[in-house]
Amino acid sequence: MEKLSKLRGFYLFLGLAGGSFGSYLSLLLVHNGLNSGQIGILMATGTLVAITIQPMWGIISDRYNQTRLVLILSVAVPALLAVFYRSEYFIVLLLVYTCSTIFSSTQAPIADSYAISAANRAGATYGSIRLMMSIGAALGAYAGGVYVSTFSVSTIWLPFLFFNLIAVLIAFTLPKQAEENHMMRQSFTQGVRQLLGNRVFLAFLGGSFLVNQTMAAFGTYFVIAFQSVGGSTRYAGIALFLASVTNVPSMLFASKVIKRLGRERTLLLGALIYVLRWGIQVAFPYPSVMIGVQVLHGLSFGFFYIAAVEYVSQITSNEMQATGQSVFNMVFAGFSGIVGNLLNGFLLNQGGVEVMNLSCMLSSIAGAMLLFYVARSSRRKLSATLSSGGAQA
Repeated sequence: MEKLSKLRGFYLFLGLAGGSFGSYLSLLLVHNGLNSGQIGILMATGTLVAITIQPMWGIISDRYNQTRLVLILSVAVPALLAVFYRSEYFIVLLLVYTCSTIFSSTQAPIADSYAISAANRAGATYGSIRLMMSIGAALGAYAGGVYVSTFSVSTIWLPFLFFNLIAVLIAFTLPKQAEENHMMRQSFTQGVRQLLGNRVFLAFLGGSFLVNQTMAAFGTYFVIAFQSVGGSTRYAGIALFLASVTNVPSMLFASKVIKRLGRERTLLLGALIYVLRWGIQVAFPYPSVMIGVQVLHGLSFGFFYIAAVEYVSQITSNEMQATGQSVFNMVFAGFSGIVGNLLNGFLLNQGGVEVMNLSCMLSSIAGAMLLFYVARSSRRKLSATLSSGGAQA
């Protein structure tokens, strides 16, 4: 129970840091003189470099049992580098973002490997731990909006540094290695080859990519898009708060939904809610609607992410847990982040909010189609297993 409390505290302060800073980073970059197209190039380039290096983190964690060290670095380095976002030089901002992303990109897979292990040992659910990050992100997003409106966006790095340093202190108290991670019995390359040799898993990755690239439109450009249709920074903070806080009940009940529907069909459900979410914004591109539609964030991202992490954990062997999560994260946050930032930044800059929202809706539809294939394949496999068992009986 003590480890669960520490992990929940870690996720809480990680959420506070990300919510108060990440949602307003694009606004800070605009303040520094960049447009949405340049922001997309900066973030896509940084993410591309990060995902080429990310497999190294999985190897260090799984092969050399340095999970805690990797986790601490993933939080501490971006926090310390945040002060340099005050620069007005594109090359400086690019270097800072790239270095930060190289380290922060491994936060999710490493922290999740801890959380899944702790939840399994305590008889709890991963969602009951992960929801603390959503609570932190909700509070941080609202507080960030108030902070920017009251002070200056140029100093938004201060609360980010403060909250991350508290998360680092908590991380120092965690065990050196997640209990269920054993020494790797096979190389990273062999493990990845085994995962990517599964056509259903490839369809899962493709669906995750198409669905989550739309999150760049939300995570990176929401505040800019919201202001472009007449919304204020303070109300943007309310919208971001609403989006994050809806993750809390979704993550609490995600395990019940997964037990009832299965991981694969829960993924499909989340993708379909993404389609609905973007479809509403295509039809009604107004500030009030952009705020109200955020109630669907928890049902889309919350259900989807919990089901995806558990799906990867289910099909990955114990000694490859961090590596398996890293492969998923490379696609879910890495490649989708690159394409999402470039594509949505270009569309927002050239065509406006309506064109960007339409693209996100179409991408979500394509992703849902792939995940329908995943759910259908899983159902067929289950039916075949039951038929085989019946025949033997």
